[in-house]
Amino acid sequence: MSDFIIATASTSDLDINWLTEHDIPFIPYTYLLNDKYNYDDCRVETKKGIFNAMRSGQMPSTSQIPEEEYISFFTKLLETGRDIIYLDMSRAISNSYNNAVSAEKKLKEKYPDRRFTMIDTRCITGGLALLVSLVVRLKESGASYDECVTFAEENKLHVMHHFVVDDLKWLRKGGRLSNASAFIGTLLKIKPILYVTDEGTLIASSKVRGRKTCLANVVKGIASDIGDPAGKEVFIFHGDCEDEAAAVADDIKRTYPAIGDISLHMLGPTIGAHVGPGFIGVFYLGTERSF
Repeated sequence: MSDFIIATASTSDLDINWLTEHDIPFIPYTYLLNDKYNYDDCRVETKKGIFNAMRSGQMPSTSQIPEEEYISFFTKLLETGRDIIYLDMSRAISNSYNNAVSAEKKLKEKYPDRRFTMIDTRCITGGLALLVSLVVRLKESGASYDECVTFAEENKLHVMHHFVVDDLKWLRKGGRLSNASAFIGTLLKIKPILYVTDEGTLIASSKVRGRKTCLANVVKGIASDIGDPAGKEVFIFHGDCEDEAAAVADDIKRTYPAIGDISLHMLGPTIGAHVGPGFIGVFYLGTERSF
């Protein structure tokens, strides 16, 4: 039996089948829809359901995970007798991370012989998914606990995030954009290209008119931080718009013929609630973040 566990949260947006296959436990975030709390269970049906609801005019909201739930989740893992490496999305995006840290401190006192490393990945959704999958792959190749921690820490700021949203109203309703900015942006058909900084914060790296132009600029923008694209793996996450995501993948392959595997994944409800249907994000290991 392996002496350590790699764990994550539902905000990695990895599919439940992949998580199960690789024995990766995850703690689910919750979201409120139609006055009912639901768990982000990483199932495709749940992911599709949130976007269908949003298209019908419903407005979901999300909440942070309480410290008590982290304690329960981590305790079950520690009681297996194994050590833990836990990766969640950037603490700059969610206060849940602080609750996880509080739980970690208490459990380290209770289980002084167990190693427990919490990594502030400075990544979001598909960026987190890529980092988790790389660390899992390393572990499955026989790497040690320390080697996996070192890899995650050394590579987390090399995970690049470029993404776009289709409708600014979701960012406005989620408090990520002012009413005035959303109104003007919608009126002028402005589409921001969003980027994640070294601090793990979300910024608009550029703003262009029209979705096609925006997606084309995302593909062009890869050249700014990918370095040598040869063999680089790319994750594309989408808000229930797989055909468009596939078209972006084809454009990336044409633009960077030496690039490695490109895989498509659906965004989950926790992040989806803030960006809405039509989200497309491109994630890969690069040189250094540009902002």
